[in-house]
Amino acid sequence: MELTVVMPCLNEAETVATCVTKAIGFMREHGINGEVVVADNGSTDGSQQLARDAGARVVHVEEKGYGNALMGGIRAARGKYVIMGDADDSYDFTNLMPFIKELRDGADLVMGNRFKGGIAPGAMPPLHRYLGNPVLSFIGRLFFNSPVGDFHCGLRGFRRDSILRLGLQTGGMEFASEMVVKATLQGLDIREVPTTLSPDGRSRPPHLRSWRDGWRHLRFLLLYSPRWLFLIPGLVLMAIGLIMGIALSTGPVFIGELGFDVDTLVGASAMVVIGYQAVLFAIFTKVYAAEEGFLPQDKRVRRLVDVITLERGLLVGGLLAVAGFGGLIASLVHWGERGFGELIPAESLRLVVPSATAFMMSCQTIFATLFVSILGIRRSKETAVDVAASAAEEAAEAVARDSSVAGTAQSA
Repeated sequence: MELTVVMPCLNEAETVATCVTKAIGFMREHGINGEVVVADNGSTDGSQQLARDAGARVVHVEEKGYGNALMGGIRAARGKYVIMGDADDSYDFTNLMPFIKELRDGADLVMGNRFKGGIAPGAMPPLHRYLGNPVLSFIGRLFFNSPVGDFHCGLRGFRRDSILRLGLQTGGMEFASEMVVKATLQGLDIREVPTTLSPDGRSRPPHLRSWRDGWRHLRFLLLYSPRWLFLIPGLVLMAIGLIMGIALSTGPVFIGELGFDVDTLVGASAMVVIGYQAVLFAIFTKVYAAEEGFLPQDKRVRRLVDVITLERGLLVGGLLAVAGFGGLIASLVHWGERGFGELIPAESLRLVVPSATAFMMSCQTIFATLFVSILGIRRSKETAVDVAASAAEEAAEAVARDSSVAGTAQSA
């Protein structure tokens, strides 16, 4: 079978039969061997029977959520290609040939782009059209260098085997972003075709909740991009903190009538420490995600982990500790010169704050190196060859046992 059209469904009695009829009519018109699968997510309005009467195969998906319903339908699909689309009659299931042509040409994922194809009046709320979709799609392109201009288009086609290999896990509306992000990270062939969006045919409100689901999309994009979540903010904080700290290490700085002194130096120290911790979190996240398969292996991170050995980390941490200890000795000498009495904060803090910062970064470096070393411990993973070898050994043992029993019975 070449094509399966998958439609997630939750109480779509008003439109599901129309969508199924259009999809089946399209396949008949173009001579495509295919089917329509309605992934029902617990409808209580009779959508299931209406879909069956229209010619669809209905599969029940118990786990609630847009992503769970779609994955249930994709797993149940029999076609080589899958085109997914909402069952609310907002997408044109009679015009799927652009997707089919790209898939036949070798594409792994073909995304519809509503902004290029046309959005009918009233089909998309202004908040989604001018803020939500453009902003989230821009963030997705920026974070992951994705070629997709409409991250959240619900009409898309793909090779079933390619998408199943991605190991998609999210169960809600963020499933749309996860598919695009993981396909991009895995280097799949992603293409776009213009598609139209019409007002849906339902009389009830949509399942989508703008702010809640928008936040879930944004959260997913951030969590799958440690570079933008941790690394870049951390480097910016460190750079600003270091510039400020160096400028204030010899005395106050005045910009016009505005003066900066040791109070600002303390803030600069905090920025350096927080930024350094964020950079370390970026490394932790990339290593862990790569080892667990959430993100693909990054050669740059792997080289960095190979360079940051436990011994080197301990050495760098030790050097920072020595620098901090030297600063504390200098502060004690300064205190001694004042007869171990009351100190002038503007003078003493210029020695104490950098020293304490060096000590904190020393501890961070040592602990981080130990943690990365733990993350880098490779677990032995059973391969297909190992499984086959084990099965062969078990079969040989079973045959030997049967032969032994048979031999004993003949002797008796």
